[in-house]
Amino acid sequence: MSTWNFMDASSKETLLDLVRREAEGMFALVATDEAWGGPTAAGEWTAANVVGHLVDTTETYFVGFDAAAGKGEGPAPVPLTDMAVHVDAGARQLEAVPRAELIERLRTALARELEIFEGLSAEEWMGLQVPHKYMGPLPAAFYPVFALVDYTLHSWDIREGLGRPHALAADSADMLIPLCNILWANTVARTPAEKPIEVGINITSGAHAGGIRMTLGAEGLQQEPGSLEGVETVIDFDPASFVLTAYGRINAGTVNGDTTVAAEFLSSFYRI
Repeated sequence: MSTWNFMDASSKETLLDLVRREAEGMFALVATDEAWGGPTAAGEWTAANVVGHLVDTTETYFVGFDAAAGKGEGPAPVPLTDMAVHVDAGARQLEAVPRAELIERLRTALARELEIFEGLSAEEWMGLQVPHKYMGPLPAAFYPVFALVDYTLHSWDIREGLGRPHALAADSADMLIPLCNILWANTVARTPAEKPIEVGINITSGAHAGGIRMTLGAEGLQQEPGSLEGVETVIDFDPASFVLTAYGRINAGTVNGDTTVAAEFLSSFYRI
């Protein structure tokens, strides 16, 4: 299981191999004229905007790692609630960069971040604190899994914009499940006016198959892995549908129990 938990240093090589594979898949997508200027499932972005976003985001990671090494200040902090506005501006500021130049800039950024990630020791994996623009200081391990999000989710966005039949790879989706749980815990938009909402999230397959009892109340989202016995409303997800739902790409899940309770729970998070 440690190989599929990005917070364990033993997952490093598996995670970085997934980043490389998903990145090459994206580079193949954006090499086509059809994709480059076409729509995506990432709001109003074209594939060109997606590439600009990844350049902007990755280059900001370097500022954080330099700061963690004592070389200058970290990126200016921005609340997570404002992330969408800022990443849109960052993507659009690169719209005038020629296609070949922008893609090469992203390849260079990818190579540099992979070199940084490869160089992290087992102790630094979770022990090195790196300032993040939207989430404050985070263990270094979060940055390679964010890179996997960048290439996996945005490749899905581009394929969706092309109208192609497509899906997420099981291993990439599996690796992202623990991050999605953290994402939900940090993006609660509202809590119930009266009693807390309790649902079970059941991952039906893969490395993280099993239940998580989730309670949303005045203190935010509490998560307890384990048996879902006694939970009246359970939502089943395969790994890909869980990841795509958590990141706001689709509305998915199979509800066993009260669909109204499930809908209230699933609508309680803001999307980034």
